[in-house]
Amino acid sequence: MTENAYKKAGVDIEAGAALVEDIKPLAARTKRSGVMSGLGGFGAFFDVKAAGYEDPVIVSATDGVGTKLKIAIDSGIHDTVGIDLVAMCVNDLVVQGAEPLFFLDYFATGKLENGVAAKVISGISEGCLQAGCALIGGETAEMPGMYNTGDYDLAGFSVGAVERDDILDGSAISDGDVILGLASSGVHSNGFSLVRKIVADHLENDFDAQAPFEDGKSMAQVLLTPTKIYVKPLLAALKLTDSYGDKAITGLAHITGGGLIENMPRVLPENMAVHLNGSTWAMPPVMRWMHDVSDLTEHDMLTTFNCGIGMAVMCKADSAAKVIETLRQNGETVFEIGKVVPRKGEAFIIDEAAALWS
Repeated sequence: MTENAYKKAGVDIEAGAALVEDIKPLAARTKRSGVMSGLGGFGAFFDVKAAGYEDPVIVSATDGVGTKLKIAIDSGIHDTVGIDLVAMCVNDLVVQGAEPLFFLDYFATGKLENGVAAKVISGISEGCLQAGCALIGGETAEMPGMYNTGDYDLAGFSVGAVERDDILDGSAISDGDVILGLASSGVHSNGFSLVRKIVADHLENDFDAQAPFEDGKSMAQVLLTPTKIYVKPLLAALKLTDSYGDKAITGLAHITGGGLIENMPRVLPENMAVHLNGSTWAMPPVMRWMHDVSDLTEHDMLTTFNCGIGMAVMCKADSAAKVIETLRQNGETVFEIGKVVPRKGEAFIIDEAAALWS
């Protein structure tokens, strides 16, 4: 089969090659110490020692953006979902104490539209800049017959490193640790099948409609606010120690699918629980609206959405003030939302949850 015949079958090799050239500058701006190669080869090299590590353990993560992509596709807003893609991976690395080193993406579509693909990948490049990791490769797959016209899918893969002695596995979490919540930027990238159903039921599936809770923005613009990347502020805070020289931060939890109820207990020792107070932080208006117009219960909200907390930080009580100060100096909105307590039943306890939607 000739290349022309392949193009007639729906795959344009020349368009793919042109896209690679278009995105080379986007990848180049994310270059960091340790990168050994550029785009275009069969694989990408990274020198962990050159990145400054002496006894590194490699940590990896992969994720997607889910049905949030459907809103991006339908609204024609393509330049932020790449940030979401990076965020979902690198936030999972930093909670284990790891610094994200490099990132690779997978972009699949029925017919390659370079303008759309370039916007998506520009978002990926921006996410990598925010996380301090290098975009060193990826795959663009044109698969006619697999995707409807205009549809595409994304997956991301990130690798990080942590010095062996600095691995954060939650084992240091103990009774009395303070729990800090870092504000989310909105819905982030989980629960969008439910989000889309609520918009269909209450706004006739019109994502271009004015957001009922925010002047001057459409529902699509609000919902496509990208997932917050917490990497750099957390890496700064992870360097802090208590008065004995031990790490000030004892655990981190990225609040993704499963919400607060499922994700916070994942990092706890079996004999510990989290005890939160819902009156201590602010619920994003979009989530308050979804709760108010639907029949979602407290449990539905807390197991589906981040409810305003994108990252939970467990730290030593006597170090909480300087952890808060460091995070705020690095641009985070920080709430003191609870404490770690001995487990006597459930691993997740919340008082005054109703305050979140009032």
